[in-house]
Amino acid sequence: MREFDFDVPKYRRPSTPGEILRGLFLDEPTFGFTQKQVVDRLGISPQSFNAILTGKRAVTPLMAMRLQRVIGVDARLWLNLQQDVDIYDALQTPEAKKIAKIKPLRPRKKIKRSRAA
Repeated sequence: MREFDFDVPKYRRPSTPGEILRGLFLDEPTFGFTQKQVVDRLGISPQSFNAILTGKRAVTPLMAMRLQRVIGVDARLWLNLQQDVDIYDALQTPEAKKIAKIKPLRPRKKIKRSRAA
């Protein structure tokens, strides 16, 4: 069985966006934002924010944009963190083992590469 080649940890679940939020922005004295401050600025309920912090809710593109605006960290970072968690979780499913057994299509002819640079 051929393994998938993703750049995510293989032996532990990657840190969720919520863990990063909590560790760097809520617990860290340098920033020291309170959950209430962040929730108020994000314009979401405390329950929704808590679900993100605990990893029970994924960071969506719109939430990543909100986080970028409120905290100043690029939305792509939040989405990349979420994607790593999502890929790791998907790799742990029985479906991933079935997918890994699918034979890839191969071109009939070799494609010639030009030497022009």
